[in-house]
Amino acid sequence: MLMMTINVKFVGALRHITNKSEMVIIIIDCLPDFSVKDLIQKILIDIPEMKTNIIHQQSYGDVKINSLIIVNDREISVLNGLDTLLADGDEVVFIPVVHGG
Repeated sequence: MLMMTINVKFVGALRHITNKSEMVIIIIDCLPDFSVKDLIQKILIDIPEMKTNIIHQQSYGDVKINSLIIVNDREISVLNGLDTLLADGDEVVFIPVVHGG
Protein backbone atom coordinates (compact mmCIF):
# COMPACT_ATOMS: atom_id res chain seq x y z
CA MET A 1 0.00 0.00 0.00
CA LEU A 2 1.10 3.53 -0.70
CA MET A 3 0.00 7.12 -0.32
CA MET A 4 -0.86 9.18 -3.39
CA THR A 5 -1.75 12.82 -4.03
CA ILE A 6 -3.95 13.59 -7.04
CA ASN A 7 -4.68 17.17 -8.17
CA VAL A 8 -8.30 17.35 -9.33
CA LYS A 9 -9.73 20.30 -11.26
CA PHE A 10 -13.41 20.98 -11.96
CA VAL A 11 -14.52 23.13 -14.90
CA GLY A 12 -17.81 24.90 -15.63
CA ALA A 13 -20.91 23.67 -13.80
CA LEU A 14 -18.85 21.16 -11.81
CA ARG A 15 -16.88 24.03 -10.29
CA HIS A 16 -20.13 25.67 -9.16
CA ILE A 17 -21.43 22.45 -7.58
CA THR A 18 -18.27 21.93 -5.55
CA ASN A 19 -17.65 25.65 -4.93
CA LYS A 20 -14.04 24.84 -5.89
CA SER A 21 -12.11 25.07 -9.10
CA GLU A 22 -9.63 22.53 -7.84
CA MET A 23 -8.90 20.29 -4.93
CA VAL A 24 -6.14 18.01 -3.81
CA ILE A 25 -7.19 14.48 -2.99
CA ILE A 26 -4.87 12.50 -0.80
CA ILE A 27 -5.41 8.77 -0.91
CA ILE A 28 -3.88 6.94 1.99
CA ASP A 29 -3.15 3.23 1.78
CA CYS A 30 -4.17 2.89 -1.86
CA LEU A 31 -3.23 0.00 -4.05
CA PRO A 32 -0.67 0.58 -6.82
CA ASP A 33 -3.39 0.06 -9.44
CA PHE A 34 -5.52 3.07 -8.42
CA SER A 35 -7.56 4.06 -11.49
CA VAL A 36 -9.70 6.95 -12.72
CA LYS A 37 -12.74 4.85 -11.81
CA ASP A 38 -11.43 4.54 -8.23
CA LEU A 39 -10.89 8.31 -8.12
CA ILE A 40 -14.47 8.95 -9.26
CA GLN A 41 -15.77 6.66 -6.51
CA LYS A 42 -13.66 8.59 -3.96
CA ILE A 43 -14.98 11.95 -5.24
CA LEU A 44 -18.58 10.70 -5.03
CA ILE A 45 -18.05 9.61 -1.43
CA ASP A 46 -16.56 13.00 -0.53
CA ILE A 47 -19.01 15.07 -2.65
CA PRO A 48 -22.21 13.01 -3.16
CA GLU A 49 -24.02 15.87 -4.92
CA MET A 50 -21.62 15.36 -7.85
CA LYS A 51 -23.13 11.97 -8.70
CA THR A 52 -25.69 13.10 -11.26
CA ASN A 53 -23.16 15.47 -12.80
CA ILE A 54 -20.30 13.00 -13.23
CA ILE A 55 -22.21 9.75 -13.73
CA HIS A 56 -24.83 9.69 -16.45
CA GLN A 57 -26.01 6.16 -15.78
CA GLN A 58 -24.87 3.18 -13.80
CA SER A 59 -26.11 -0.30 -14.46
CA TYR A 60 -24.65 -3.76 -14.01
CA GLY A 61 -21.47 -2.26 -12.61
CA ASP A 62 -20.78 -0.26 -15.78
CA VAL A 63 -20.31 3.44 -15.22
CA LYS A 64 -21.34 5.86 -17.95
CA ILE A 65 -19.48 9.11 -17.48
CA ASN A 66 -21.16 12.45 -18.13
CA SER A 67 -17.90 14.43 -18.20
CA LEU A 68 -14.81 14.71 -20.30
CA ILE A 69 -11.93 13.47 -18.16
CA ILE A 70 -8.38 14.62 -18.82
CA VAL A 71 -5.38 13.00 -17.12
CA ASN A 72 -2.13 14.93 -17.46
CA ASP A 73 -3.40 16.78 -20.56
CA ARG A 74 -4.67 13.61 -22.30
CA GLU A 75 -8.31 12.57 -22.60
CA ILE A 76 -8.86 9.15 -21.03
CA SER A 77 -10.31 7.66 -24.23
CA VAL A 78 -6.81 7.78 -25.76
CA LEU A 79 -5.39 6.21 -22.62
CA ASN A 80 -7.12 3.27 -20.95
CA GLY A 81 -10.54 4.82 -20.29
CA LEU A 82 -11.81 4.52 -16.73
CA ASP A 83 -9.12 1.90 -16.12
CA THR A 84 -6.37 4.50 -16.68
CA LEU A 85 -3.97 4.13 -13.77
CA LEU A 86 -3.06 7.17 -11.73
CA ALA A 87 0.26 7.97 -10.14
CA ASP A 88 1.32 10.30 -7.36
CA GLY A 89 1.13 13.91 -8.51
CA ASP A 90 -1.15 13.32 -11.52
CA GLU A 91 -3.61 16.02 -12.54
CA VAL A 92 -7.17 15.01 -13.42
CA VAL A 93 -9.58 17.54 -14.95
CA PHE A 94 -13.35 17.00 -15.14
CA ILE A 95 -15.17 18.99 -17.83
CA PRO A 96 -18.97 18.69 -17.95
CA VAL A 97 -20.53 17.53 -21.20
CA VAL A 98 -23.56 19.47 -22.35
CA HIS A 99 -26.22 17.51 -24.21
CA GLY A 100 -28.86 19.14 -26.29
CA GLY A 101 -31.05 18.66 -29.25
